[in-house]
Order: sequence, then C-alpha cells, then structure tokens
Amino acid sequence: MTAGVRYRLGVASRAVAAIAGGYGVAALSAALLALCLPALFGMARSEAAMTGTLASFLVFAIAVMWVFAARTALRAWSGLAIAAVPMGLLLALLMRSAGGAA
Repeated sequence: MTAGVRYRLGVASRAVAAIAGGYGVAALSAALLALCLPALFGMARSEAAMTGTLASFLVFAIAVMWVFAARTALRAWSGLAIAAVPMGLLLALLMRSAGGAA
C-alpha cells in the first residue's frame, strides 16, 4: 500500500470517527446529563434535557477536534471509545436502576 493511499484511508477513518463517533459520544453525554442533572441539582426534567442537549453540541465539537488532533486514526478511535464506554455503562446502570423509564 502506498503512502498516499494510507494517508487517504487515515483521513477517511478520521472523518467517520468524527461524524459517527462524535455523534455517539455527544448523544451519550446528552442522555447522561438529562438523567443526572435532576437528581444532582434538582432541575426540572425538561430543563435537564435541554441543558444536556445544548451541552452535547460542545461535546461533539470537542470530539471532532480530538479526532483530527490525535496522532493516528487508531488513537482517535481509541480516545472516542475511552470516552464512550464509561458513559454507556453508566447510562445502562442508570436506566436499569430507574426501571427503564427515563
């Protein structure tokens, strides 16, 4: 494989990571904030959902910047996974403890 093809595949992989992975991390953060803010700060559920959604735009932007700032595409994917897995596990735990009702 030539260096040009390898470079293009790396950029394509980063683009997919930025779009799909960034969206996934942002969605997880929005859901977590929507569930945690009412319990932690006594916010109304509607305000917590709006705050989580607005904060997820910042999370998405940071994830995209991280993906393209990482040294390699593998490191970019790994960073997204390191962010997503704990949030996903915590979200699953919260959903289970809430009986599935968010």
